[in-house]
Amino acid sequence: MTDAPLNGHALLDFNTPLSDAKAYDLIGSLHLRPGERVVDYGCGWAELLLRAVEHEPNALGSGVDSDDYAITRGRANVQARGLASRVTLELADVTAWETEPADVAISIGASHAWGGTRQTLEAMRARLRPGGTLLLGDGFWEQPPDDRSVEIFGEEEFGALADLVDLAMACGYRLLNLATASRDEWDSFESRWCASRERWLLDHPDHPEAADVRAIVDDHRDGWLKGYRARFGLAYLTLARV
Repeated sequence: MTDAPLNGHALLDFNTPLSDAKAYDLIGSLHLRPGERVVDYGCGWAELLLRAVEHEPNALGSGVDSDDYAITRGRANVQARGLASRVTLELADVTAWETEPADVAISIGASHAWGGTRQTLEAMRARLRPGGTLLLGDGFWEQPPDDRSVEIFGEEEFGALADLVDLAMACGYRLLNLATASRDEWDSFESRWCASRERWLLDHPDHPEAADVRAIVDDHRDGWLKGYRARFGLAYLTLARV
């Protein structure tokens, strides 16, 4: 597809249902100290990482993602915001990329890369110094899933919110902070995800791939509104490695 996927996330600040206010609350929960290093695994265009480093001017940041467009966008933001001396973004497979243990790790919506939530918690624990902090963003069921939700997310992958917290504790963490994506945050995220493609369609009505893009948007919107809306939740857990 020509330029449609390149603009597919153009209207999103974060590639997750997250408002500005909650983003800064999550950054505050990390208690980032001068000189500490933050590593974002599956960083996308690294907006949360950049805001965290801006919040603590003496912190350092590293991000890794396998999406070339996202890393390109993130690197442009690093330069534009004058953070090139403190933030590096790498195009790589997060599971194979190696670095020194971090003071703070971020993994939001990236559990699929590791094979599941438990594997992600174990991988992050190995990549954190003792006493370090993990910000984990992962899914849970707010309500029992219907058939459409199971088709999209799978039946066995997620449990209730309390199950997610229990799993983190069992994997060697203590819970410092818990937040969940609100209905407004979800609706804003999904609306903007669709709108970026809808706007492309308005500008390219006769594009040879317009029908494919329209089908993608229609399927996504139906999955959201007729499936997982009000059922599937996203939790942000701030965890201490013990």
